[in-house]
Amino acid sequence: MTHLKTRPVPPRIEWQLTQQGLHPLLARLYAARGITTRSELDYELKSLLPPALLTNNSAAAILLADAIEAQARILIVADYDCDGATACAVGIRALRAMAGNSGATVDYLVPNRFTYGYGLTPEIVDLAATLTPDLIVTVDNGIASLEGVARANELSIATLITDHHLPADELPAADCIVNPNQPGCAFPSKCMAGVGVMFYVMLALRAELRERGWFNDSLKEPNLGALLDLVALGTVADVVQLDHNNRILVNQGLKRMREGKLTPGLRAIFRAAGRDPAKATSLDLGFIVGPRLNAAGRLADMSLGIESLITDDEARALNIAQQLDALNRERKDIESGMQEQALIHLETLETPDGAGVALFDPDWHQGVIGILASRIKDKLHRPVFAFARGESGQVKGSGRSIPGLHLRDVLDLVSKRAPGLLLRFGGHAMAAGASMMEADFPRFRELFREIADELLSPADLTRTLETDGRLESGYLSINTVHLLENEVWGQGFPAPIFADEFVVESQRILKEKHLKLRLRKGDERLEAIQFNFSTAPGGTIRAAYRLAINDYNGVQTPQLMIEHIERIETIGK
Repeated sequence: MTHLKTRPVPPRIEWQLTQQGLHPLLARLYAARGITTRSELDYELKSLLPPALLTNNSAAAILLADAIEAQARILIVADYDCDGATACAVGIRALRAMAGNSGATVDYLVPNRFTYGYGLTPEIVDLAATLTPDLIVTVDNGIASLEGVARANELSIATLITDHHLPADELPAADCIVNPNQPGCAFPSKCMAGVGVMFYVMLALRAELRERGWFNDSLKEPNLGALLDLVALGTVADVVQLDHNNRILVNQGLKRMREGKLTPGLRAIFRAAGRDPAKATSLDLGFIVGPRLNAAGRLADMSLGIESLITDDEARALNIAQQLDALNRERKDIESGMQEQALIHLETLETPDGAGVALFDPDWHQGVIGILASRIKDKLHRPVFAFARGESGQVKGSGRSIPGLHLRDVLDLVSKRAPGLLLRFGGHAMAAGASMMEADFPRFRELFREIADELLSPADLTRTLETDGRLESGYLSINTVHLLENEVWGQGFPAPIFADEFVVESQRILKEKHLKLRLRKGDERLEAIQFNFSTAPGGTIRAAYRLAINDYNGVQTPQLMIEHIERIETIGK
């Protein structure tokens, strides 16, 4: 069951924002999202938090500048998702631009997720050591890599950790750690993605090299603003909260995309996806571009994704983008098949009404279980773990949670109630991972369901969809769509969803799974579509929807993208 809830709008704040010159609709939407003054919507680069506020950022800049001057070999060790790929690309492009022809070399290594797992492990350090680096720089990982950093120290390889994940009680003994979430860091924005942290490190490095007189007529100071398209992509794709600082980064990146100032790889991915970067939105980054890069890490090797972002060869970029597009289609096919199998599993569970759901199939692909868990979680509004077969008799799982259940804490409880059952586990509130012996999966499934039943109330198991209430008829227009698309939306700053009552004048099913509707509201008639619908509506409905544009044969009309439908029973029938 889904409960529709309207976001409250403080009337005085809405009025103040309107008085400050904001469009009335935007004033209402922003007031409902906690904006109190128009200055919070100032997305100019000068409003970014200063790099010096980030703990150890200046020390990281000195470490990197010394390495460049010493003609050192610098190796970036990247994570295998979109955030890690963009962070790596930002580092490669910026470091190579600032090193110039000094003799310093900059390369990268992205471990195979199925062989090496996550983070800077000792095995990855040994693999990195074959490239004889003087300095390892991690991006989007490393804050929990105690053993890996210790191994690097044994091999006399310096380490710079750049990360954004929450640290454990003990930090690795690295030469330098830059992470806004490490103890003692007073940086106001705790929500930066890994790519944002790396961008800030590069800003500090440029300032340090500038102070050393490094740049001259033969080595120009690089424009790091040219990397903001990558920063915006990684920030949106990693689903970090869009606080003011992150919204600046995303806004500036989108602005560059719309002006045609993209790295060749991003331009190629837009083209392969059939999208126009001149109309780029946050949704494009999160649902079109990001998944294509992530597909490389899920099914193949994220090196392919990184190469697409660091090449300046337009033809090579397009060739890689087409490979990424094909991988994404393959990922969708695998995911679709796994989802069908998962739903069959659910029907055969002994207690399908349990709050926690854990599923395993020996034929599932390790690279897609996280997406599968997310899809089933959305469908059931239950915390879900999906497991695939690993090596040496193990299974590896990825979990997704709902508000009210901290997934990492649940795994901690499992480990306490059944010591030794979990071989490894980690994560945070909404997403986590674990591995165990395959023979122990039934016990885990039982414990997970048991603990979820204990911790979740019936109210927690009711899906709540927050909306922005009714949209006045005058705003049901293409101009409104453009107005909203030009703003920055994302995690913690959700794109507008409206809700209203409509009369259904006609309906038909497309491709056996999508519902095409013609709706009437007063004298207004509107086209609407609901993807993957489950129940056909009655004559009168309450619908939650996003406003979009339907472009058919060159004719554009407003269209409602239905997120949820409720039937309204007509009195007297």
